[in-house]
Amino acid sequence: MNSISIKAYAKINLGLDVLRKREDGYHDVCMIMQSLDLYDTITINKSTTAGIKMKTNLSYLPIDQGNLVFKAAALFLETISVQEGLDIQLDKMIPVAAGLAGGSSDAAATLRGLNELYQAGLTVEELKKLGVKLGADVPYCIMLGTALSEGIGEVLTPLAPMSECTILLVKPDINVSTKYVYENLRLTSDVVHPDIEAMITSLTKGDLFNLSNTMDNILQSVTITDYPIITAIKDKMKELGALTSLMSGSGPTVFGIYNDFNTAENAYQYFKKYQSYGKQVYLTKPYWP
Repeated sequence: MNSISIKAYAKINLGLDVLRKREDGYHDVCMIMQSLDLYDTITINKSTTAGIKMKTNLSYLPIDQGNLVFKAAALFLETISVQEGLDIQLDKMIPVAAGLAGGSSDAAATLRGLNELYQAGLTVEELKKLGVKLGADVPYCIMLGTALSEGIGEVLTPLAPMSECTILLVKPDINVSTKYVYENLRLTSDVVHPDIEAMITSLTKGDLFNLSNTMDNILQSVTITDYPIITAIKDKMKELGALTSLMSGSGPTVFGIYNDFNTAENAYQYFKKYQSYGKQVYLTKPYWP
């Protein structure tokens, strides 16, 4: 086996709570993660030339240690003590720096792909332990599906799958610093935390409507203050028939949950037409491995 092509799936946060800041500078979180059927494609070829060579379809992306795909490949080869070279092609479809775990998912897919390419036999748990060295979201992106994510994101519990629905994504034309969002989050005693347990109950019951009513993201309290366009997108999605709309991760992407495809399609066409909200608009659905 000399070549492999793998998909790296985007994610959204159905719920995101931050519990406390840790002494190591990270934050303890409690999140519900959901994979989407929107993905990047990574093609890996073994090479007779030493080293890792990487190309992407986006000229502004780094193709060295600044890219998580490159870092994941280097980490994996070091772990299994292989000196062989690799040629890697990354084709991006997931918006960059969007709160959709695109980079983390790329790293996770690279680890999974190399494990298969080299028939290394690493277990999912071993891959997760490698992945957390690359980023807190990488272990979840190895696991995929619907999951509770705790700790810094590495403690994962599978949940009942999200009900079938259509999900609209709109990424406004802004950049949001994750570091800035966490640094400016104030976890005072009067902060209202998302009800993660209620969301888990709704998932277990397959109740999309109640899930939509309880979904929340504590990081919105920071991001929407600085970027009112996020509120504008959320409100317009609801006006166009979304059961709910929410910012994913630290933003800036906003997603809307639709239980009717035609309603979602109409909303998609609206945002594609009126690009003042953002030029990157996607219609997708939950993905389960």
